[in-house]
Amino acid sequence: QVQLVESGGGLVQAGGSLRLSCAASGRTSSMYAMGWFRQAPGKEREFVAAISRSVGTTYYADSVKGRFTISRDNAKNTVYLQMDSLKPEDTAVYYCAADRDITWGASRVSGAYDYWGQGTQVTVSS
Repeated sequence: QVQLVESGGGLVQAGGSLRLSCAASGRTSSMYAMGWFRQAPGKEREFVAAISRSVGTTYYADSVKGRFTISRDNAKNTVYLQMDSLKPEDTAVYYCAADRDITWGASRVSGAYDYWGQGTQVTVSS
């Protein structure tokens, strides 16, 4: 079992940056592949980025590639999402998730993830 708590959301102007953090407690987060997803009002939850549990291979949605960077600090049990060049369409609630079952790589599918944080709001003004 692992508990996930996101932080770092807020209001930012278009072109600005934010860094989200996801702190894991319970079992060591290095045992899980980690992902970030987001959900805008009236839309389905969508994949943003993911990172594998050991090698740290990263995966990104096309909409954020080149602007967002996912990373992890296993010593701190924390995963980060650095978001640069933010756009109004990035506005959403961002969720951190952990996949306990995957042994290689990381999934882009929300149903593969076993544990979820409560979410943090990111609002980008134009």
